[in-house]
Amino acid sequence: MNRDRLFALLQYPLPQHAISRLAGQLADARTPWIRDTFIQRFASHYDIDMSEALEPDLGAYKSFNDFFTRALKPDARPIDSGIVSPADGVLSQFGRIDHGTLMQAKGHAYSLTALLGGDDAAASELRDGSFATVYLSPRDYHRVHMPLEGRLIRTIYVPGRLFSVNQATAREVPGLFARNERLVCLFETELGPMALVLVGAMIVAGIETVWSGQVTPLSRQPHSNDWAKGDITLGKGDEMGRFHLGSSVVMCLPKAYTFNETLTPGMKIRLGQQLAPDPDIPTDTLTPEELS
Repeated sequence: MNRDRLFALLQYPLPQHAISRLAGQLADARTPWIRDTFIQRFASHYDIDMSEALEPDLGAYKSFNDFFTRALKPDARPIDSGIVSPADGVLSQFGRIDHGTLMQAKGHAYSLTALLGGDDAAASELRDGSFATVYLSPRDYHRVHMPLEGRLIRTIYVPGRLFSVNQATAREVPGLFARNERLVCLFETELGPMALVLVGAMIVAGIETVWSGQVTPLSRQPHSNDWAKGDITLGKGDEMGRFHLGSSVVMCLPKAYTFNETLTPGMKIRLGQQLAPDPDIPTDTLTPEELS
C-alpha cells in the first residue's frame, strides 16, 4: 500500500468535525502563551513572508486565526487582465467541464451537480463550461478574491465530511470536493453565471464571506440563501471570503475558455495571476449603451 492510500484511509474513521472544531477553538484562543506559541512556530516552520502582510509584526495579532487570515499590503498581488486566480495556492486541476463532470485527479472525476449541492438548474448552466481548482496550503494567503466582477445571486451551504484536500487525498478519495462540507456561491458576471465553491477540509474551522461573516460550521443540514434581490456586487480582485486554516476553492464558468498554455496541474499560482485571457463577451450580456 502506498503512502497516499494509507494517508487517505486513516482519515475515514476519524471524528473529522470534532477534530476541526477543537482546532478552531485553539486557533481562536487569545491566551498569550497559546496564541504566541502557535503563531511563532507556524511562521517559522512554513517560512511565512511577513513583509507582504499589512501588519508584519507577529505580536500584533489577537489570535492564531487573526494571523492566519491576515491581510496583505494593497500592492502585494497585482490583478492581471482576463480571468484570474481567486487565491494563492496550487492549481490542482483545470480545464473543461465535460458534460457536467469535473476532473479531480488522474483517474478521478466528480459530478458538477453534486458539487453544487444537487442544484440541477445551476449545474445545467455550467455543464459544458470551464473550471479551475486551487488548493491553499497552510503557508498560503488564505483570503479568496473575485476572478471576475460579479453580482451575488445565491449561496448554498452543503454539509459533508472534512477530508484533507491536499494532492495526496485528491488522488485517493473519490468525489472528494463533492463530499466535503462546502459553501457554493453563485454569481452573475459579464460572461454569464459563475460558481465559486469554498470547500472545507480537515482542521478547517470555518469559512467566512464578506457579506455574511462566518458561515461554517453552520449545521448538519443544507441551507440556501437567495441574494438576487440585493445589490451585492464585488469587483474583480475584491475579497469575497476566507478560510480559517487551509482548503480549496473551485471556480466554474459557463463556457469552455482557453487557459494559458503555461499552466500545468500542480503548479504554484498567485491571487490575481491570469488563468485565461479576456474572452469575447457574448453580445446578449451587453447593455444597449455598450452595443451602440
